[in-house]
Amino acid sequence: MSLLENIRIVLVNTSDCRNIGSAARAMKTMGLSQLILVDPIEMPNGQAQALSAGASDVLANAKVVSNLNEAVNDCGLVVGTSARSRTLPWPMLEPRECGQKLVIEAANFPVALVFGRESSGLTNEELQLCHFHVQIPANPDYSSLNLAMAVQTLSYEIRMNFLELQQLQHSDKAIQAQEDYPLVEETERLYQHFEQALKATGFITPSHPGLVMTKLRRLLNRARPDAKEVKMLRGILSSVEKAAQGKK
Repeated sequence: MSLLENIRIVLVNTSDCRNIGSAARAMKTMGLSQLILVDPIEMPNGQAQALSAGASDVLANAKVVSNLNEAVNDCGLVVGTSARSRTLPWPMLEPRECGQKLVIEAANFPVALVFGRESSGLTNEELQLCHFHVQIPANPDYSSLNLAMAVQTLSYEIRMNFLELQQLQHSDKAIQAQEDYPLVEETERLYQHFEQALKATGFITPSHPGLVMTKLRRLLNRARPDAKEVKMLRGILSSVEKAAQGKK
């Protein structure tokens, strides 16, 4: 499998199938082929194929899933597009930095770039599944980018970094070794373990959970522990749970 085949474009709850077709065209022009549709309101049809303009193979091979978790569970890196600042700021990437990170880490595991609904983007819950957020710095006086434009812009950054990486390889320059990061499903188990342990100690009360887990997700996404550190954290949490049980 080539490196670009390890990079997924994920479209969440797209309402107009023509946007899916245009996004497929944007992907193919930059060498991307892995399209995942999360609960699309309108499935691709003849209109989508017409707007794909020769990228019908990308549409035909698109995978349809019911939720974002299912689309990214086996990914080691997930970047979500966000057009507005949130109540709790998340680690942000510039588009160029986003392309670089996706290309470098795609050498080790599947990675995903996630786009939200045409009208409202991604929900806070969906954005919390992402390690980083990326925002295209469009003209603040007219920042209206449609879905296909956003896919094209970020896919271009991916391709430019991919070509640069190829040049480095051909010139025999060493590529820095990357950390062994856990997949999304492993980090989700860590969050579940954290919540379970914090409830056992009384730090989180089921009746008033507050924003503890949201803030904890933000902290760990910013720190981005590797696979060994995640195992260590889960070992610590198991120890905390045993201690809490012993006091009861």
